[in-house]
Order: sequence, then C-alpha cells, then structure tokens
Amino acid sequence: MLPRKRAAADGVVVIEAEPETIVNNNNVAVSSPFKKQRFGSCIIATAGNESTAKNGDNSAVIGGNSDQNNSRVVESSSQSIMALGDANHSEIDEDLHSRQLAVYGRETMRRLFASNILISGMQGLGAEIAKNLILAGVKSVTLHDEGVVELWDLSSNFVFSESDVGKNRALASVQKLQELNNSVIISTLTTKLTKEQLSDFQAVVFTDIGFEKAIEFNDYCHNHQPPISFIKAEVRGLFGSIFCDFGPEFTVVDTDGEDPHTGIIASISNDNPALVSCVDDERLEFQDGDLVVFSEVHGMTELNDGKPRKIKSARPYSFILEEDTTNFGMYTKGGIVTQVKQPKVLNFKPLREALKDPGDFLLSDFSKFDRPPLLHLAFQALDKFVSDLGRFPVAGSEEDALKLISIAGNINESLGDGRVEDINPKLLRHFAFGSRAVLNPMAAMFGGIVGQEVVKACSGKFHPLFQFFYFDSFESLPTEPLDPSDFRPLNSRYDAQISVFGSKLQKKLEDAKVFIVGSGALGCEFLKNIALMGVSCGDEGKLTITDDDVIEKSNLSRQFLFRDWNIGQAKSTVAASAAASINSHLNIEALQNRVGPETENVFDDTFWENLTVVINALDNVNARLYVDQKCLYFQKPLLESGTLGAKCNTQAVIPHLTENYGASRDPPEKQAPMCTVHSFPHNIDHCLTWARSEFEGLLEKTPAEVNAYLSNPVEYKTAQRNAGDAQARDNLERVLECLEKEKCETFQDCITWARLRFEDYFVNRVKQLIYTFPEDAATSTGAPFWSAPKRFPQPLQFSAADPSHLQFVTAASILRAETFGIPIPDWVRHPKMLAEAVEKVIVPDFQPKKDANIVTDEKATTLSTASIDDAAVINELIFKLELCTENLPQGFRMKPIQFEKDDDTNYHMDLIAGLANMRARNYSIPEVDKLKAKFIAGRIIPAIATSTAMATGLVCLELYKVLDGGHKVEDYRNTFANLALPLFSMAEPVPPKVIKHGDMSWTVWDRWILRDNPTLRELLQWLKDKGLNAYSISYGSCLLYNSMFPRHRERMDKKFVDLAQEVAKADLPPNRRHLDVVVACEDDEDNDIDIPQISIYFS
Repeated sequence: MLPRKRAAADGVVVIEAEPETIVNNNNVAVSSPFKKQRFGSCIIATAGNESTAKNGDNSAVIGGNSDQNNSRVVESSSQSIMALGDANHSEIDEDLHSRQLAVYGRETMRRLFASNILISGMQGLGAEIAKNLILAGVKSVTLHDEGVVELWDLSSNFVFSESDVGKNRALASVQKLQELNNSVIISTLTTKLTKEQLSDFQAVVFTDIGFEKAIEFNDYCHNHQPPISFIKAEVRGLFGSIFCDFGPEFTVVDTDGEDPHTGIIASISNDNPALVSCVDDERLEFQDGDLVVFSEVHGMTELNDGKPRKIKSARPYSFILEEDTTNFGMYTKGGIVTQVKQPKVLNFKPLREALKDPGDFLLSDFSKFDRPPLLHLAFQALDKFVSDLGRFPVAGSEEDALKLISIAGNINESLGDGRVEDINPKLLRHFAFGSRAVLNPMAAMFGGIVGQEVVKACSGKFHPLFQFFYFDSFESLPTEPLDPSDFRPLNSRYDAQISVFGSKLQKKLEDAKVFIVGSGALGCEFLKNIALMGVSCGDEGKLTITDDDVIEKSNLSRQFLFRDWNIGQAKSTVAASAAASINSHLNIEALQNRVGPETENVFDDTFWENLTVVINALDNVNARLYVDQKCLYFQKPLLESGTLGAKCNTQAVIPHLTENYGASRDPPEKQAPMCTVHSFPHNIDHCLTWARSEFEGLLEKTPAEVNAYLSNPVEYKTAQRNAGDAQARDNLERVLECLEKEKCETFQDCITWARLRFEDYFVNRVKQLIYTFPEDAATSTGAPFWSAPKRFPQPLQFSAADPSHLQFVTAASILRAETFGIPIPDWVRHPKMLAEAVEKVIVPDFQPKKDANIVTDEKATTLSTASIDDAAVINELIFKLELCTENLPQGFRMKPIQFEKDDDTNYHMDLIAGLANMRARNYSIPEVDKLKAKFIAGRIIPAIATSTAMATGLVCLELYKVLDGGHKVEDYRNTFANLALPLFSMAEPVPPKVIKHGDMSWTVWDRWILRDNPTLRELLQWLKDKGLNAYSISYGSCLLYNSMFPRHRERMDKKFVDLAQEVAKADLPPNRRHLDVVVACEDDEDNDIDIPQISIYFS
C-alpha cells in the first residue's frame, strides 16, 4: 500500500526497534524502549551525533534554546529512522494537490508517495531541492550534512537564520522544512555516509561531494538491484552542473506528459499504404513514426481492433497509414484516431565512464555552444584544486585563479583529440573567484531542475536529463571591472554573494525600490529570493508587494510561505511576514490592492516614478498588460515570468533596450462555436463548457435576476421594456419560470425540479434534436448532416438504479434548495430513500415540435432569436410576473450560488460533472471523473513547485543585471523551459522597433514631455520646430484640436489644463501632475508620422 497524505495533528511518535538511552534534564540516563521527540507539531527522527550542537544539559536541540523548546533530538548510532505518517494509505488529498495532480496524474503521485529520497549537502541548493520534494509529497526525505551552519550559508539557504550559526546544517533545517508538509517523513544523518546506507532510498542527490567519493557512491547505485537513481548537482557562483544516472536500463513511462493527440477522421482510402484524412476542426499533432489506434470507424471496421499502427508523412490534416487497406471494407463515416504513447528505455552510463565520455551535453543557450565542454573541464579542475589544497579558491585571489587555470590546462592537454580549443582564462578566473559561493538564484533554478529529475527518477514520468547539464550566467557579473578588494568578506550574511559580485553591487541591491505584483506561487519564491539576496534590505531600500487574494488550501502545495493555519488570510500580508522572518532587514510593505485603473490613487505617479524595478508574479494576461503599460510609461524595468505545469518562461523588459511585454502576444485560444457546445458536442471539453454555463445560468444568474426584479420591480420592468429585445424577453421568462412554474417550497419540490431537469436535458432535448435532424438528414448541399465532427446522439432513459443518475439528482436538488433557502434533509444522501422520493415525480410525456428552432450556424453568438412581437411578449410576461409576485412571502429573496471549484463538499463539481457526463453519454463521448472535470470546468492552471522555482531563479539572475545597470541588450536573457523534456531555450531579448524622422529616432519607450502647462499654440510650434505638422490632438476620447475645424483655432492661446477641463471635462485628481495627449502628425510631404505620447506637466 502507498502512503496517504495527511497532516499530523498532535505530533507523531517515532519508534525505534532498539532500546535507547535518553538524557533527561537532570543528566540522568533513562532507558526507554521507544523515544518521543516533539517539535512544534511534528516529531523529528535523527541519526548521528558528530556536529550536533549541544546545550548545557547534554541534549541535542534543534532550532532554539532548550529552555524555550522541549524538543529533543536523541543521538543515535543506528541509521536514520523514518516514522512520520502512515505508510498504509493510498488516498490523495485532492484539495491540497489539485494543481499538481493536473500535471502528474494519480499514478505518478502514488509513486511519489512511496518514494524515499536522500539529499546530501544542506547548503542553499540542498534546501531548495528538499523544499520542492517535500511540497510534491514524497514519502520521506533524509537530510545529510556533516558540517555546521556558517554566516556564509545565509546568502542562499532560506531555512537558516543567524541563530542557527554553529549548528549542524541538517538538524537546523528540519523544523522549517517539516512545516511545508507534515505528511512527509523528514529525518537527518549527521555522520559520514557509507554506500550501504544508500540502499534505503529510491533516489539519492549529492550537492557537495568530490568526484572520487561520487564515483564510489554512483558505482554502488548503478549496480544495485534495483538500481538507485543517482544525481550529482553543484552550484558554484554563477556556474552550475548536474549529472544524472538512473541505472543501466531506466524506463520512461511518459516522455513529455502531454495528453495523447487525437483526430476526427473524415476519410480513409482503400490503398497500400492508406491515406487517412481528418476534419479541419483542429490541426493534427502527429509526427512521423507515431503509433496510433482507431475507434468508432464505420465501414472499414477492421481498423477498430485496438492494434497500434505506425504512421508516416504526417501533415496538418492527414497522414499515411503503413497498412494495406485494399481488402478492407469501404470507409463510410465516423472514426477517432488516437496517438499511442510508447515507453522509452534509457541506458545510463555510470559517472566514471561519463566523465571521460560525456556524450552530448544538454544545451541551454545557443550563443554559448562551446561552453558545456569548457565547464565540464572547469568542474573537474575545481575538484582537483579542492582535493589538493583542502579548500576552495579565495575570491579575488589571482594566485588561486591561476592555479585553477593551470590545472584545467593540464587536464585539457591529457584529453588528446577531445580537448577544448580555448580554455577561456577570463571565464575560469571568475569561476575560481566565486567557486565557494552558492548564490540563491542559482540554487533556486537548479533546485527546480534537480527536484524535477528526482520526480522523474521515482515515477518514470517525463524524460530524464541525459546525462550532463552545465549552465552559467557569466553575463550577470557587473559591467565595470572589479578590484580584488571588492570581493573581501564583510562578515555579513551576504558574504557569499559579495565574493561573486563585489560589495558595490550588494549596496545597489540593498537600496533598490522594488514592486512585486502578486503573492502566489511565483510571488512567494520571489520574496524568498529577494530576502536572501538582500534586495531592499538597506536604509534606502523598500519592497512593496500587493495581492488582493486570500490563501486557500490548494495553494499550500506550491506557495511555500503559507501554512495550513494561514488559510483565509491575506496572501501578501502572510508572505511579507514570512519573508521578513527569512531576513529581518527586509524593508517590506504588504498591500491588498489589485493593480489596475481603479487603484491609481494608491499606485500613483509618485509611486511608479520612485521605483527601481517591477517584478510581475501574476496569473492573468490583462493584469500583465496593465503593469507593462505602466512600466513603459514611467520607463521602469519589468521582469516578467509565468508557468504552466512543467513549462516556464521569463522575459526581461528593459527601457530602451528591449521590446515591451505587450509588443508580442500569443494568439487567442480557439473557442468552440456556440452551436457546437449547445447541440453538437464532440469532446468532453464541449460537454463541460456547456455544464459550467448551465450551472451559472440556473444557480447564479437566474436567482440574481430574480433578486434584481424583487429589489426594485418598477425600475427592473422599465429597463426590460426599454431594452425590448430577445435578451430582455429571455430574462423575464427565466424570472417568471423560477417564481411560478418551477418555484420550490419543499425539498420534494427540489427533487421534482432536478428530476425534470434530467428529463429536459438528456431526454427531451435530444429527442427534439433527432426529430428535427434525423440520422439520414442532409444539408442544403446534399451532404450528410451528421458527418464528422458531429456525433449522432441518443436520449437517455432515467433509472434510479444508475448511481450516476441519482448523483445528478442529489447534487441538483441540494443546490436548488440552497437557492430557495430550503433546509436539506439528511436522507437525501441515502440512495434508497432518495430513489423513493424520485419515483414520486410524475414525468410528463414529450412531443417533439415541428417548428423548433435549433441553431446550426457556427458564427452565431447567441441562442436567442429576435422576434417582431418581442415588445408584446415582454408586456405579457411583466403582467404575469406582477400576478405571481403577489403570492410571494414578504421580503422573499433567492440566494445565488457562485461556482467554487476547490470545495469538494459543496456539490458544485458534482453537479457540473453530472451534467457533463450525462451529456457525454448522450453523444457516446468518453466520460471523465470529477477531478478531470474540475481541471477543465474550473479552468485550473496546472502548477508544480519545480518550474516555479526555476522561473524565479532565472528572473533573479536578470535582476542582478537590472540593478547593476550598464548591461547591453545582448547580456540579458529571455527563457523558455520545459522540465518535462527537458528543454532550455535562452535567447537575448528582441530590441524595440525604431521609428525615424529626419535626424530624430524614437521607440515605444519614448515619451515627449512639455512642462509648465503650455498653450495649444506653443505645442503646435514645438512640433513644427521638429518638422512635424500636428493636425489632431485628443485627450482620452475627446478631441481638443483638429486643423479642419475653424472654431478650434479659437483655442490656440488656451492652456492645456484649461482645455482639458473645459472641453473634455477632465477630472484631474490632486495627485495628478500631468495629462497625456495623443497627437496625430504628418511631415512636410503629408506622410503620417507615428510620434510618441506627449505628456503635459503642470504645477
């Protein structure tokens, strides 16, 4: 059985097989058959005692003094104990892990829940990897480190504080890591590792180990049965490396994590090989060599045998099937073709072989095509330097740098034909200087990548990194040359960072004024990174973060600054407090405002003008575009990022150097035509879109419409009469139906309503559809009406014996009762009693109408059709409505229900899944479970901690460049990465488009400013002096001047502020010091010239 995710309530007992000795407060040894160690709400099991910090009473204590905390870490010579949580459960907490489930699926999650991981080396990189795996929910994580916390470590490790200095790193990490997920067993090892201890784990990660020991451990893991997945990862300053070995034969179950591609068949030829054509509803995503299976094919039924068949010559809407169909039946209609995903077996080489013959390196940046072989050499040279001298090179020491360069040269010469042509002494010099430092952005980035590799190792989900990956951000270094004294440590928590960038950049980081927009998954990671980097931690610095959202349970699997006791609290406030606990010097202000036009009194001109940089941590495009426009206007750098499952992207938007975020956009998502959703669905997405629409119509919009009428009947009736259209008629019909024909007063009424809804949706409407368009119906051109992608439906027959039918009635009747404020009896949840109540419902016979109007036009945007007698019908409806409201209780109101996807007890998803699956059953579309329905109908964005961590690490590498200043466009990097493949694609940003006129040039970043509130004449002359003839000037939507209107010349000597207030009725708030006008110009040859926006400043 696999472990179930559950939160520890009161603490958990750790039991050892061997009796142990516990030292009590009076220094008396007490023999005990088991030991309990309480720490906060969890128990910590530890092993080893060498490096354990001791207090006065000889007991080992984690995180604080013994008089403040009764927690005990009992020393043990036995191996690490793992006993938190129950390993005999297989349930997944879908509320907590819904976003992660959308990426991995249940099977991968169950494999993760059964996986035991060792992480050796608890500096910044080890902590980041541990965080990502604990959030993912592995069974256990064992932390190994023999060293103690130094002030130096605080540059990159978010779990350490100044009070931890001198304590063992592994022990000092446990408490804060355990808070991330109480269901994961976290234990420690503090003594020297033996290779035999590795056999307890499915995957082992080493972040601080020499090659000699790594080869010994890797050989053991490679030859172990079954093999133990081995990962060696290092972050050295701005350089990093990863090596993966998952054994001689590792099976990848799913190489990319994408759903199998499908196509709807239009025709299949009787040929050898056969040509298969598909409908042009959506492009096919097949590739040559793919295997596919066929289903629902009519005529050529031989293809429906479920046998995978190979394809070639894949085109957007057709492919060649490598099959002789000459003697098959003639294709007539229908058919779905589905890609079959094949497992892939990888043969990993052990480290001792791979070092000599690394094969192809995984590239991340094509401008550094020759960099991986050089870094392969550099990391070996560093390993030899450390093993020879017993220390890392000293930052700023030219002697040490030369020694490392010499070692690299000697190793390179020994490689013969495989040697590197240029060992790049300049790069190796900086590599040597920063080699002891673990930088937080590098740790965050590599922590994301390595965390994902561990998930792959434990589950077979996604393609592993094969086998070496090297990365550097050499261009993040300051542009000005640094003196060796700049690297000198200052005995501060930022010394590791100073050893790479120097103390001058550190000062710039500390004095930065930063605005982070959003405090969700990205925002939490950014706050942690910024606190560790020391950004906004100086006297001049300030960090402002805003988010109008509150914490939900589903946030806790990625938004790691939040705990379960924070649910319901403001995200920004909790996150800011957590970030300040990482670094108490952080000057942070948390706001709960949405950033948009409605909050420009909060985020006013002065606010934007004072910023150094803006970092977006948003989850929607519209907010991103708004912030982008603000940064464009105030010429502020913007660092943009986003994630989607295992994918992430980052973009640096730098004033005058790069294009802005809004300069290029993804095409809008293709929407299914309304008639397809309502009458001709052919996939489950259509069914769920319809179900969500019906839910909102029945339970939110109609009750809200009823309340609008009841709150102010006179005004409501007047508004509907004035509108006088089909929409007004529909509104009145819905209100009247709700208050008269379908009014519910008892719970039995709600059951009747639910049962009749079932009949209407899944029986009567389908009968009407196939009556209007029988199976042999033809279009006006004579083609079969029911041709692909349309699917011919069948009405359902309600049965109280069918659980899915009863579940639909249960959910529908409970929610209907909620809208009417009717108490819900307990018996509704008992199928037998509910079935008896349903049987009482009298279902009238249905007769199809001959003149039913069913929309088939794919361009139609509404199902309502206008009628010449709408006004008369509206008056009649209003009359009926007035009569029925006389019978309502005094003060009657309905209770509209807003869809909430993340509460599994509220029946919202039960109803939507029921609606969608019954409709799918009508059309013979495969049904989905409630979780899959939640993903689609709830529009859940798949999200995992690893890609979020990687994205923020990459952005913070760009932040160094932004805050240093002076970097060229070629120094910046935009990134797209897909951890599933894995793929890393980095490129310099696109520069902005330049517009030229005469000897002037400008870009979208430029804004022309005129001060002292000029007159209209002065503005026109100012432009004339530039060779520009202005013919139109507008403020907002109001025209202030047009050269064709003679009366506008009377405005020539008016000041602009007066013009805006008199003509445009501009309301200029006290905090505004300027107004913006749009000017249309042409040159002397009458060619239109697109000039920048003009800002008129006034006192």
